[in-house]
Amino acid sequence: MQSLTCDILIIGGGGAALFAAIHARDSAPNLDIVVASKGLFAKSGCTRMVQGGYNVVLHDDDSFDKHYDDTIRGGSLINNQELAWTLVTQAPERVFEMENSFGCTFDRNADGTIHQRALAGQSFNRTIHRGDLTGIEIISRLAEQMLVRDIEMLNEVRGVDLLLDGSGQSVTGALLMDQHSGELIAVNAAAVLVATGGAAPLYRITAASLEKSGDGLAMAYRAGAEFVDMEMMQFHPTGLIVDGSLLNGTVLEEGLRGAGGHLLNADHERYMERYDPEKMERSTRDRVSRSGMMEIRAGRGTDSEGVYLDVRHLGKEFLLKSSPGMYERCLTVGTDMETDLIEVTPTAHFQMGGIRIDSECRTSLAGLFAAGEDAGGVHGANRLGGNGVAESMVFGAIAGESMARHVKESARPAIDPDLLSRLCDRLEGSAEITGEPYRLKNKLRALSWEHLGILREANGLARVEEELNAIESELTALPMPAQRGGNPDLQERLDAENLIDVARLIGAAASQREESRGSHFREDFPDSDDRYLVNFFQRKEADGSMTTESRPVEFSRRTPDALLGETLIPA
Repeated sequence: MQSLTCDILIIGGGGAALFAAIHARDSAPNLDIVVASKGLFAKSGCTRMVQGGYNVVLHDDDSFDKHYDDTIRGGSLINNQELAWTLVTQAPERVFEMENSFGCTFDRNADGTIHQRALAGQSFNRTIHRGDLTGIEIISRLAEQMLVRDIEMLNEVRGVDLLLDGSGQSVTGALLMDQHSGELIAVNAAAVLVATGGAAPLYRITAASLEKSGDGLAMAYRAGAEFVDMEMMQFHPTGLIVDGSLLNGTVLEEGLRGAGGHLLNADHERYMERYDPEKMERSTRDRVSRSGMMEIRAGRGTDSEGVYLDVRHLGKEFLLKSSPGMYERCLTVGTDMETDLIEVTPTAHFQMGGIRIDSECRTSLAGLFAAGEDAGGVHGANRLGGNGVAESMVFGAIAGESMARHVKESARPAIDPDLLSRLCDRLEGSAEITGEPYRLKNKLRALSWEHLGILREANGLARVEEELNAIESELTALPMPAQRGGNPDLQERLDAENLIDVARLIGAAASQREESRGSHFREDFPDSDDRYLVNFFQRKEADGSMTTESRPVEFSRRTPDALLGETLIPA
């Protein structure tokens, strides 16, 4: 086992992780910073997959208040209002930094101002973009800034578990694993950031980068961190159907609907007239996804259990200019956006819930910070398109600066040697490769899609708990492999273990929220109930049990009465 000491350890390789590393280094140039990425540096994660863009107030006719109210209404009123205000008010600073310091370029209007497009659920067209390849533009420039600053990167090194001090109250680093060599790396750090992304691959159909498996969430849960809003998982309405391919579930971004694309059922009806006749396809993601699933359930879906996205009337010139990446992607699977209906399905996309953080990205555990999709509270019950990458940039920067301050003020605590020994011993084994962990993970994904997905009800949620116990028992009974390096069985097993922890959190919170709100829809409780203007907080106790408790939403800036009515969508 290798031992490594640093000031700041960042686990993750996407936008939040890289922005945190850059801001930590700029805040304190002498700090020793290490970034461990499960995939290839700047080539994995979901930031590079962002198509729609970044929400930001730039136009004189827009305002922070408008963006804020859209965000709170979109989140069905249960957002952490201070975190949402931070997102809205600091988003412009990060855009100016990306353009003027990092060299990002976004699409322009004829007068040279940044072009802002329409995404669903917003009262103003405020989404900046680089065609439909916005994420690639952002992550490429962040990668350059990392190289300029000579920040140490560990490629294809995954987090296994967080390390604690002897009291069990402070995070002192993490146990990592080099996926190629199998070597374990014990890192002792004064501050640790988890920014590994959420757990959308828990579901059978997902738009997320497939190396994501809720690693940061599961590690923080096992260490005892507090969570919030874990019942809230977003499903994007338009995932491309490509049967038998890893492209299945890939997002066709919201700008197509914002520009006037139509959703049709198998009978070629614009079915959103049944569910939201005013906003139609520009309704919020939770409503549009749920509507598509209800059409499929009602027998009005396609043979592949999907619906159609129709953008033919927008014209080839517009499609090639606004969505060149998607146009090409559709062609590779035999669909021409200019002439063909595109078969799509709701797809697991984004985790609104996560580790509870404060305005400085601190968690309930000393020394542990969270940002991006690993953190909860910003989006409430549903995220607006364009707010996700903005969150990663805003809170990544905050986390970096906050950790730099923490390191100056706090000593690096020692790692509990007994804990480290137990974690290492668990990974010793003698088994051959069998493929069993892969089978069990797929069983878990099918279970989650059916009962923890878009439509939920009490019997299904109860079944989830029983089935999770059975899958976990099978997984635990498997011996650990003899060879760690390059072993797919081991990686699939660690992924599955983490996804089971996340599934338990989702299921427990979903069972207690006996209403429908945002992305959480209970078929047995289809209406919203003001008694559930609460957030559910969860944590793992010392005896291994999970506690879930509700606390009233803190309406620190807007009351529900101030947010009555729907967001008015511009023509």
